[in-house]
Amino acid sequence: MAKTIPFPHSSDTARARRNNKTMLLPIPRATADALALQVHLALSSLRGAAATEADARTLLQTQVLALTIADAGYGELTPEEARRADDALLACFERGNRDRVWRLDGDAFDALARIVTVYDGQLRSAPLWVLADASERLERMSAGDDERRAQRKRA
Repeated sequence: MAKTIPFPHSSDTARARRNNKTMLLPIPRATADALALQVHLALSSLRGAAATEADARTLLQTQVLALTIADAGYGELTPEEARRADDALLACFERGNRDRVWRLDGDAFDALARIVTVYDGQLRSAPLWVLADASERLERMSAGDDERRAQRKRA
């Protein structure tokens, strides 16, 4: 799964981030490359026959991060590109859950390759505070998903 970027949490975190010079710069190139490699490997796996649900989840998380970072003004994703990626991920998860085959067809691969390309650029250009905010949003969304799953199991 795509790694989120760990940061300390506090009520003043966002304001403090913008005041810290380090938070105004992009992440180190080696860190950006390591994060991007993980996403590229997941995308590549989903093109072949050896993919897993974890690869699909990595791309889902990458899409959330890329859209959040684009909303902050770094990188450009059109609503149509986002919809195509949504459709591709939905089809991948439906096939994977139904047939245990985790794979992307040509059009789906192209849609998610666009997301990955934008995310690559974002990792190299967006300031650290933007990446941290996107990572925290993804963590909150994941925590909400975990809570909903737990509630369904109890029901």
